[in-house]
Amino acid sequence: MSLKEEILTMVDGMQADLVKQRRDIHRHPEPGWTEFRTAALVCSKLSEYGYEVHTGAETVQKEAMMGVPDEETLKKAQERAIAEGADPEWVHKMDGGRTGVVAVMHFGPGPVVALRCDMDSNDVTETPDPQHRANRKGFASVHPCAMHACGHDGHTTVGIAVAKILASLKDELQGTVKFVFQPAEEGVRGAHAMVEQGVVDDVDYMLGAHFGFKMKKTGTIACNVTDFLATSKYDAYFTGVPAHAGAAPEQGRNALLAAACASLNLHAISRNSSGTTRINVGALNAGGGRNVIPEHAVMKLETRGATTELDEYMSSNAERILKAAAAMYDVKLDIKKVGGAAGGSNSPKLAAYLVKTAEDLGIFDQVVDKCPFGASEDFSFFMERVQRHGGQAAYMMVGADIVAGHHDSHFDFDEAALGNSAKMLSYAVAGLLLSEAQ
Repeated sequence: MSLKEEILTMVDGMQADLVKQRRDIHRHPEPGWTEFRTAALVCSKLSEYGYEVHTGAETVQKEAMMGVPDEETLKKAQERAIAEGADPEWVHKMDGGRTGVVAVMHFGPGPVVALRCDMDSNDVTETPDPQHRANRKGFASVHPCAMHACGHDGHTTVGIAVAKILASLKDELQGTVKFVFQPAEEGVRGAHAMVEQGVVDDVDYMLGAHFGFKMKKTGTIACNVTDFLATSKYDAYFTGVPAHAGAAPEQGRNALLAAACASLNLHAISRNSSGTTRINVGALNAGGGRNVIPEHAVMKLETRGATTELDEYMSSNAERILKAAAAMYDVKLDIKKVGGAAGGSNSPKLAAYLVKTAEDLGIFDQVVDKCPFGASEDFSFFMERVQRHGGQAAYMMVGADIVAGHHDSHFDFDEAALGNSAKMLSYAVAGLLLSEAQ
């Protein structure tokens, strides 16, 4: 039996287990930096398969973490994970929200091939609609304001499956495989902290994949996802001085007006001739009563650019405008960066290899070569680091029928895509380990 036939046969035999695993993770969603149950599950499974497993401080640089919940929230999430069956020993290694997992297996001399899988859920309450499959089948989220509305439950499930398949093929492979299970992809917060810890500095080939998005039909795949937009996410806090709006307006310092002034001028930043740029103020909350000079205002904004340099152009101008508006209205300003991702595109040679691999598998109705992403995903940090060190990186979209858009409370995807993704990633990684792309 050929390697391809072995992989196809194994995955076909795992389909029921893939569905069961995905639904278990879907039922217990955990937002960024609180993925204690999910990460502990990954650690336990991959340890069982014979991998060298690392988590906690070994995988995430504390100083590079962005948008981390407060200590009380993290502690409650740890307690909940243990109550829901997580191994306490693994959970306690993840103190401070350092829920990244890196698992390694050496097969002998050869390249280092890494696969990234994201684990976090969205801050979405799952629909109570009785026709929603998760409600009909009993695997809807049991956690308030948390739902796997983007397919990360499937990504984690596939990563576990690929790890099991490759471990079973260890006598046929060469090189080293490394699985990177990433927290906090939503809000593009988690990859940077893992990259800064150096977890992919030795990687020759890096792969990432996502269900759906621009490939909304089961049986399709895009092997060359290009044009990742770099992005920076900020929370800006304006603090003024309250005063009676009628009796003593001159004593006040209006945080609302400062934030409103900044909002208008942020959207007036000049576009750049070097490429695509974006800016958006997505939330602005201020004030408390009609007769009180507003003391506080909070703004949530983001910038984007076709390249890291273009995003830096937008973000540096955004910071300048925020500071100028605060100075104009004589209020204090605190800017916190709560997320970010680099720009980038697939390595052409590796993308071409993936196209060939998908075609050779013979399981896809359509294999798309080039697919512009036009959005942000912090896999780009892994991509950028690996490419900078002389390696190759590529990101794929595995087609899946979806019943509602990503991040929608009705989101669900065709679970047949789990098998397609496991087959593609197992076969692609195995081929790279056997140096077929060199």
